[in-house]
Amino acid sequence: MKKRSLAVYSCTLALFLAFAAVGFGQKLEIVKLPQPQTDGGKPLMQALKARKSSRVFSNKKLSPQTLSNLLWAAFGVNRPDGKRTAPTAKNWQEIDIYVALEEGVYLYDAQTNTLQPVMAKDIRAAAGRQKFTQDAPVNLIFVADFDRMRGADKNSREFYSATDTGFISQNVYLFCASEGLATVVLGYVNRPALAELLNLKSTRYIILSQPVGYPGK
Repeated sequence: MKKRSLAVYSCTLALFLAFAAVGFGQKLEIVKLPQPQTDGGKPLMQALKARKSSRVFSNKKLSPQTLSNLLWAAFGVNRPDGKRTAPTAKNWQEIDIYVALEEGVYLYDAQTNTLQPVMAKDIRAAAGRQKFTQDAPVNLIFVADFDRMRGADKNSREFYSATDTGFISQNVYLFCASEGLATVVLGYVNRPALAELLNLKSTRYIILSQPVGYPGK
């Protein structure tokens, strides 16, 4: 078996075991994602031409490799100095991506390319007020950590965290356009209820959510 195929197989097995454990009432485990594939895909102009919002999703799950590529495109580390695929004001890197799956919720750790367990509970229905959030296999929830925005007043925190989330969200749109996936960004979210579910501190604020999956019929 080729080295890359073996690595993908190992990561797939790790994800399967971590997700299967939920069915037996066990806690989620840290999931090491496959190394993101940073070549291939459609040329930028074609991806821009194909970019659109979709609200009908298949329940087909994304492969571990596709999930890794998606998260890296959204806000992964793309330079040795730890900087990311999307800009943030003053390099605060204040946006966290919570990944809501059927099996539970994880926090994406871009530095280690891992999914850090949050809770073994399906909260996709709470990621938006529309039914299709439950249909999409992945719901990304963008959360700003105001504690990282040192020196910023309230208005600046709100403005820059929203702007920075916009960059990340557009990266997701372009990745989905390149890979034939469906997505839509959602601001129509019950933020207090979702924040309570995620047990967020008062200095952490939900900006947007974004379901991702294969197009439905």
